[in-house]
Amino acid sequence: STFHPKASMLLNRSGVLLSLLVPGKPFFSHSLFLSPRLLGTMAYQTIERGAPNTLDYRIYFKGPQGPVSPFHDIPLFSDQQNKTFNMVVEVPRWTNAKMEIATKEKLNPIKQDVKKGNLRFVANCFPHKGYIWNYGALPQTWEDPNQKDESTGCMGDNDPIDVCEIGHRVKTRGEVVQVKVLGTLALIDEGETDWKLIAVDVKDPVAKELDDIQDVKNKFPGLLEATVEWFKIYKMPDGKPPNKFAFDDEAKNREFAHKIIEETHEHWKALVNKTVADTKGLAIANVSVDSSPEKLSTEDAQAVVDASTELQPPADVDSSTIDKWHFIDLKSKSVL
Repeated sequence: STFHPKASMLLNRSGVLLSLLVPGKPFFSHSLFLSPRLLGTMAYQTIERGAPNTLDYRIYFKGPQGPVSPFHDIPLFSDQQNKTFNMVVEVPRWTNAKMEIATKEKLNPIKQDVKKGNLRFVANCFPHKGYIWNYGALPQTWEDPNQKDESTGCMGDNDPIDVCEIGHRVKTRGEVVQVKVLGTLALIDEGETDWKLIAVDVKDPVAKELDDIQDVKNKFPGLLEATVEWFKIYKMPDGKPPNKFAFDDEAKNREFAHKIIEETHEHWKALVNKTVADTKGLAIANVSVDSSPEKLSTEDAQAVVDASTELQPPADVDSSTIDKWHFIDLKSKSVL
């Protein structure tokens, strides 16, 4: 089934399935005026298109006025004064499908990553099952591959900055969550800088007790070590060598992480305004950035969604392959 138990469900007049992304929040009609103060925490909806578990499956995003890009139109900050951010959930905890914002497609829907023509599922590397946190990205950020990161000495990975949300609730694919960032790890993924922010949902029961990376070490013993291990080994069943981290595998603190976010936000501004030397093939169409040369009208944005395949029943998947255990020996760098 394509119904998500953790999201409120709406069905519009044309029969398009809409998933309300903020449980317990009221649905905002097109006629409702939202003040700038509310824009950072508005309820977004998802529009599923195509058949889940196929190459054409897409999850588009919709705001009060129509379709939006989760890359360019959802604000980075949910509350800039209190330094809380909007996180777009791509992969709920414990799941394996490698879903991601399609940075090279107009309006940047979420789609499943493809490798050698096949849908990509992350391997279960013992003792981990799928992703061990809710995984996603901060909108309006970009790790610029044209620039060498001063901290790591490596170029950016051409994506929005990644987030590992460590709260108790398993999120819904496409959910927009308000988080506070506690620190960051610096993954060096195949020679590229790939920051992994550690964050928590501001509504999580323990959020008030978590303010910096040391609090994660105290309240969630073993989680940072497990996170480092997960990222080191997750590509090894595919024949890749283990990944490496900068800073001797240590997580940097909240202040450092905020600085990295600010830098990637500035890189995104150059991208969306097309003032960067090379946009690396990324789609910058949006509906909200007035200075962007590729700002779309609401009608043109809706036409992008309408041109995609209508929602279909999910295709079957080979669960035996997805559920398989892989045992890794990091010392010998081998998969047993």
